[in-house]
Amino acid sequence: MQRKIYLNMHSRSEAQQLFWSRFADRQTGAESVPVQESGERVLAGPVHARLSSPSFHGAAMDGIAVRAEETFGASDEHPLTLDIAAGQGVPINTGYPLPEDKDSVIMIENVLLSADGSQGVIRAPVFPWQHVRKVGEDIVATELLFPTGHLVQPADIAAMITAGCTRVEVRKRPELTILPTGSELVSIEDIDGAPPAGKTIESNSAVLAGLARRAGALTRVQAITADDYPRLKGQVEEVLATDTEMVVINAGSSAGSADYTARIIEELGEVLVHGVTIMPGKPTILGVVQGKPVVGIPGYPVSAIIAFEQFVLPLLARWQGLEPAAPVRVQGLVAKDIPSRSGIEEFRRMVMGRIGENYVALPLKKGSGAITTLTRANAMLHIDAASEGVSRGDQVQLELLQSVQAIEQTLLCTGSHDLSLDLLRDRLRRQSPACHLASSHLGSLGGIMALKQSMTHIAGSHLLDPEDGSYNTTFVDRYLGDREIAIITLAHRQQGLFIQPGNPREIRSIQDLSREDLVFINRQSGSGTRVLLDYQLEQEGIDPDGIKGYDHDEYTHMAVAVAVLAGKADCGLGIMSAARALGLDFIPVTEERYDLLLPVELLELPMIQALLAILENSGFQQELEEMGGYSTRECGRRVR
Repeated sequence: MQRKIYLNMHSRSEAQQLFWSRFADRQTGAESVPVQESGERVLAGPVHARLSSPSFHGAAMDGIAVRAEETFGASDEHPLTLDIAAGQGVPINTGYPLPEDKDSVIMIENVLLSADGSQGVIRAPVFPWQHVRKVGEDIVATELLFPTGHLVQPADIAAMITAGCTRVEVRKRPELTILPTGSELVSIEDIDGAPPAGKTIESNSAVLAGLARRAGALTRVQAITADDYPRLKGQVEEVLATDTEMVVINAGSSAGSADYTARIIEELGEVLVHGVTIMPGKPTILGVVQGKPVVGIPGYPVSAIIAFEQFVLPLLARWQGLEPAAPVRVQGLVAKDIPSRSGIEEFRRMVMGRIGENYVALPLKKGSGAITTLTRANAMLHIDAASEGVSRGDQVQLELLQSVQAIEQTLLCTGSHDLSLDLLRDRLRRQSPACHLASSHLGSLGGIMALKQSMTHIAGSHLLDPEDGSYNTTFVDRYLGDREIAIITLAHRQQGLFIQPGNPREIRSIQDLSREDLVFINRQSGSGTRVLLDYQLEQEGIDPDGIKGYDHDEYTHMAVAVAVLAGKADCGLGIMSAARALGLDFIPVTEERYDLLLPVELLELPMIQALLAILENSGFQQELEEMGGYSTRECGRRVR
């Protein structure tokens, strides 16, 4: 089949205007619902009070109901005695109707009652309507409670019920159908364990449906349709024949030979946009068929969500009479260079925390398929199409994906990767639910440089000084000599060679890395593991240039382990816990010390104190050792 090439790509704002303008006057109809079921619904008309509240004059305090004029003159010098038995005062409880001949309430603590309660002495007067809730004080019958277009909140429901409203008119929920497509997709319900080779578990429909439901839409998800043109076209026609008001076709929007979405929309209706100058989300298709919007969403998860958020969710809001809420933005510093392609507007998910007076943001991994960036990000950076990126230390505007409080309770840990950080993150969240540990893996030296520039709270490091065999202190003195840095041991850990199960390549030691028949996978320059490898090679007299794969690197121990497991390399150097996690064999090379480095002035932060307390927790230490390759004999010890 001929490929569909992107022609006349539009900017995001142009594409939005073209698409939304076709449905500018459309709003969903109205329906009547019980007030109790109106939460998070949009009112289709004004709501007026049927009843006043209160509907009677009532006591606002426990006490004695009186006529105010009968208390005038009471004072400490001239106490006044009320004849309660004769009706001059009437005992009353909060909320009870005021007797018709009374207009005030004296608080019970200001009345000295006789033993039989027939008389009461007061030492101060009350004024008319004191401590009384008058008729209509809160709500007056016929007054406007809420205007058309109001989004009903829980407290609003209480107000409407109090005002005697039993049913209200609300906008109908827009109906949206999601059609997942792709011959490579399988449903999670149809597999037992890992999917077959070449197959991918379909998850986009779940997240898109969740976003749509949160936006107030009624959402249906169809069964997966294979990349078969007649079948897919028939499925789209079948969906359009229902009451659905919008169709979202997930995948098949790109320019591949099996991407049919654009052709189907074009044959059935009109393609308004095919290709938007955004990344992720470039292959987005916006069309109209039978007067209904039909959207082709890219298949990669991050692209799918960006496209859905930019084009579908705002339209769903407008159909319900709402204007999409403007995002909350703050100024922050970027902790790492982020290059970007000129001519493309880029959306980069970030993890951000507050360090001193500044918000600091680290970019998460790039890639339309990097679904973990969706779960870990708490901020978004928009890079303008005219820009070629931002540089480390630049002040930028960041869109918050979480609350300001959550951002300020985020602890940034930059530097060397270790699986213990995931364990520490979970423990911290369990112990202090408001706190969150976010780690970014730039290597030990990258973490130290982030500390130097105040771009992280904590740096994980295991840098060996070959001269004296010490860890980290030499590098802290060299790069952070002008700051007081606490070095706190997290664990001693085993570093060694990852090899495939059963050791089919018969690898025995570091010396084997020079074999011509072996392919090695390295860690990035500046990482403690790379420093350790170079030290071991020097000790063995091995030239790095003679190692196949020495220049091919990864940023985490797990990435190295995956490369070995997948057969992309025969071996790699890393920690035992990563090998054990993926079922690889492991040849120990040495034990090293892994420390957490942090400025002394941050030690008293509550979230730092919470984290340090976890290091000394025996349960945490036991769980860490059970991962394999760790010794916690000095866990939590301050080296200096």
